[in-house]
Amino acid sequence: MKKSIAILVCFFTVLTYSQEVKLIPQINVSGEGKIKAVPDQVTISATVETKGTNAKDVKKQNDQQMEAVLKLVKNMNLPSADYKTKRVSLNPQYDYEKKKHTYNAVQTIEILLRDLAKYDELMEGLVDQGINRIDNVTFQSSKLAQHQADARKLAMKDAKMKAEDYVSVLGQKVGVAITITDNTQIYYPQPVYAMKSMAMEADSASPRQTMAAGEIEITANVSVSFKLE
Repeated sequence: MKKSIAILVCFFTVLTYSQEVKLIPQINVSGEGKIKAVPDQVTISATVETKGTNAKDVKKQNDQQMEAVLKLVKNMNLPSADYKTKRVSLNPQYDYEKKKHTYNAVQTIEILLRDLAKYDELMEGLVDQGINRIDNVTFQSSKLAQHQADARKLAMKDAKMKAEDYVSVLGQKVGVAITITDNTQIYYPQPVYAMKSMAMEADSASPRQTMAAGEIEITANVSVSFKLE
């Protein structure tokens, strides 16, 4: 008997609750915001790689070349916090055809260059001092956080504009936001242009230029649910 009464009480409680819950008229939309900015700094990942049959000699040669590279960077008055060693390795390799061992030494340095006017000087100097591999060049903006904030605001404005367009024909108005979801993917903004070489002839009086001007694009995406009034 008690069990039956308990079940009956639960039934009426659920029924009462379902009657009290009211559906909220709402609209769900997405918004996108894009900001284009001219990059003002660049991160360069460069490597010195040497090979030989003697491990000690290979490592010594690699160290000498990297020492020259670090000296170049210091002479350009770059802050010590803007460059760092990212990788150091010395690995044996076996040539099965020639049946002999060789050694491969690698050191990678990452440099943040805040003055793009020094880009060509730095790149040419790196190669002259022993860098034989450029692994990555990423153009960035020092105002990335501000650009991301501006992109998010544009995304919200875009979402609200879409909602207003949809409900304008219904005689309703867009009310407060019920839920906001950030769908922006975390990424490092890349240039929207392709790097190309514009090097002049060696005997030309024109200054050497190997960097094409362009922009980077910062994007924000949101999903918003608005209450309808």
